[in-house]
Amino acid sequence: MPRQMEQDVFSSSSLESSHRRWLGIATALVVGTLSYNVVEAGLALWSGLRADSIALVGFGFDSVIETIAAGALLWRLRRGRREANQGRLAELDARVYRVVGGTFALLSLYVAFQASWSLWMQTRPSESVVGIGLAIASVIVMPVVSFGKVRAARRLGSSALLAEAKETLACSYLSLALLLGLLLNSAFGWWWADPIAALLMLPWIVRESIEGLRGNDESE
Repeated sequence: MPRQMEQDVFSSSSLESSHRRWLGIATALVVGTLSYNVVEAGLALWSGLRADSIALVGFGFDSVIETIAAGALLWRLRRGRREANQGRLAELDARVYRVVGGTFALLSLYVAFQASWSLWMQTRPSESVVGIGLAIASVIVMPVVSFGKVRAARRLGSSALLAEAKETLACSYLSLALLLGLLLNSAFGWWWADPIAALLMLPWIVRESIEGLRGNDESE
């Protein structure tokens, strides 16, 4: 076999191996996100109802939305293991990207409604140790997971994974807003801190929703 042909075959094999490795990493991160969000949703809804906290209940709803996005992306990644046609993969990527865009739209509606309702009703939730612990865990875990997804998305050239990574990052922002709201309300009675912080995120969330639904690809 000519030397150039050997080099081309070796290069192609190396690229395929790297793609499979990053696909495995992406799948593991999405499965981890999916599992974490299921637990997070259950704990947030349970503790939110016990503490009469709209913020915590809403945070649980956000986790349900993220579970939907992660599930759609997991389907795409598993199809990617069996599908060799790049055109078909791009079509699947665009489809899931629009699903993630739709979940961003739901997330924006949730944030707008929950924050506005909290301000209108001047909701003063009870202390929730479980809620504070959950928010701390999410603030620590979600940025790390999001960073890993961004790296994998750029390696794989996946706009859907990149969009879902941004949604994971949005979860960490919401977790921080929730944590600050719970702590400031507990320490100083500043019940309005959480909804104000959440409302400040709305422009970014809406922009991501529009880009996802239009199918804009920012991964290139």
